[in-house]
Amino acid sequence: MKIGELAARTGCQPVTIRYYEQAGLLPVPPRSEGNYRVYTRAHEERLLFIRNCRALDMSLDEIRQLLDYQDNPSGDCSEINALVEAHIEHVSSRIKVLQQLQDKLVALRQRCAGAGPSCSILQELTAGEPHVSQDSDSHVGHSH
Repeated sequence: MKIGELAARTGCQPVTIRYYEQAGLLPVPPRSEGNYRVYTRAHEERLLFIRNCRALDMSLDEIRQLLDYQDNPSGDCSEINALVEAHIEHVSSRIKVLQQLQDKLVALRQRCAGAGPSCSILQELTAGEPHVSQDSDSHVGHSH
């Protein structure tokens, strides 16, 4: 199948498919006589695996490790369990940061005095404390 068909079958944009190829997560497919990439069912299955991992907010490095375990099965799941456990801890940490963010936003919203000559939310954002955590300038969810 061509990249457009693979994209349609997996719900993944062609540019993302190419990105996963460049990142080494998806094998580069052979090319047809017309120089089109020719994908197989194996590419589709691997891409769906990657997308499922991304839906769980796993990093590309975590996915790379899982793919390595899948490609080279040892019969021992302990390393996979350890990877998932570490990811659970990461998610728990992010939940705490997001809860702090939500608390700050709720407090900010409560400062609104309603209709008036100036917006108290904008004033607070100009003068208030901006930090939720040490890495509040990075987008939560994109740090790994």
